[in-house]
Amino acid sequence: MSLKMTEGRYLKKEQLSGFEYYKYNSVDTSPVSNYVMHPFWNWIVKLVPLWVAPNVLTFVGFLLTVFNALLLAFYDYRFRASSDDYPDFAPIPSWVWIVCAINQFLAYTLDGIDGKHARRTNSTGPLGELMDHGIDSWSSLFMPMCLYSVFGCGEYSCRPLRVFFILWNIHICFVLSHWEKYNTGILYLPWNYDISQFMLVVAYLIAYFKSYKFWKFMVPVLNVTSGQVVEVFLHVCSLGMSLPVSLYNIYKGYKSNILKHKTFYESMCPLFPVMILFIITSLWAVFSPSDIMNTDPRIFFWMVGTVFSNICCRLIISQMSMTRCEAFNFMLYPVGLTMALVFGVPVFGQKENLILWILTVFCIVAHIYYAVSVVQEMCQHFEISCFSLKKTSKD
Repeated sequence: MSLKMTEGRYLKKEQLSGFEYYKYNSVDTSPVSNYVMHPFWNWIVKLVPLWVAPNVLTFVGFLLTVFNALLLAFYDYRFRASSDDYPDFAPIPSWVWIVCAINQFLAYTLDGIDGKHARRTNSTGPLGELMDHGIDSWSSLFMPMCLYSVFGCGEYSCRPLRVFFILWNIHICFVLSHWEKYNTGILYLPWNYDISQFMLVVAYLIAYFKSYKFWKFMVPVLNVTSGQVVEVFLHVCSLGMSLPVSLYNIYKGYKSNILKHKTFYESMCPLFPVMILFIITSLWAVFSPSDIMNTDPRIFFWMVGTVFSNICCRLIISQMSMTRCEAFNFMLYPVGLTMALVFGVPVFGQKENLILWILTVFCIVAHIYYAVSVVQEMCQHFEISCFSLKKTSKD
């Protein structure tokens, strides 16, 4: 069936046209994924009714992750509930940890079976992949924040500023895999994703059965804290494993002359807005007039993670539609302007927390509006419904 090209508010004609020729191409060499999870997912997906749309599975998994983030924010907004250094903050109720463990495992399972279910129902397409990976880009904010509540910001752990750079480590790892695909046409699924999922579930279960105090110890011989060991482990398992592999895959593509973008500028476009966001938010975090990393780190994490997700969604659209990625993201304007006001105008610097809240709410609303609009435009173009297997009509 020939579809009429209609340019949307966010999707251009060439992007919609590119989506029509898109074919998913990925490489998954993770032993955990191939020998443990895929056999389990192949069995569990058979329990899903055939009338359920794959995007429902994707979105429910995301909501479970968001629920964990909101639940822990309610009981541990300042990351102090799991720290004896802050006796005024009550410990997180034990039932919260088992709820988080169950939700995390369910979210991981739903993320693993949505594509399999799409193939069962003959409903594979670019919308499903865009939702899957776009949602994952936002989830890369929630999961490390939840893990931080297990350790807290007090004794045997690390301060919020160092967690900020752990968060960025994970963000960079995520964007590198899609930068690879933007240039090579192949999504090399990182090993660290499966490791991180198991790590989260195990951390929640231990916190439930043993309490957060289980994690409060010094590592013999090394004379470092448990939190510092986890910090190094996260750095090594994310950027340490991803960057060399990404560079090697790009190099192989270059030597084989299969790269999608021939100039250095075009190939690097997806990384420009990420680098800008990293630089300005790092400066903000380090030199904050009100020491925002200690006074309200959670809202700062939300702001950075939301803008990062918007950048990644636009990259995913470009690499799937085989169009050039934007070298700048519009959300960088309000972030840069807000930062200039906070640092340049004393009265705004004194109200930094309030200003940051306003910025974060704006970014969240703008990102949700963008995501909903893109999904609607794709549904209209392909004459499909996002959460139903029934075909729709433009008329």
